Amino acid sequence: MEDTPPRLFTLERDLDVTGISGNGTVADGVLWPDRSASIRWRGNHPSVVFWQRFEDAVAVHGHGGATRFVWADEEA
Repeated sequence: MEDTPPRLFTLERDLDVTGISGNGTVADGVLWPDRSASIRWRGNHPSVVFWQRFEDAVAVHGHGGATRFVWADEEA
């Protein structure tokens, strides 16, 4: 495991392809040093999901670019 700190991110949905979460900031997340990730969904029915691999979270929730993973440490 690398000696790196956790990184914060948000999921920014430009197009809600499922019609469930809406557009805008739909979730907050943490990328852990071992490349696992925790995502907490916002909205009327919040939940927390844990992914063993961050890349799997991107594959499922990125919707081909309709949802962006925006890093807090890279915001302008």
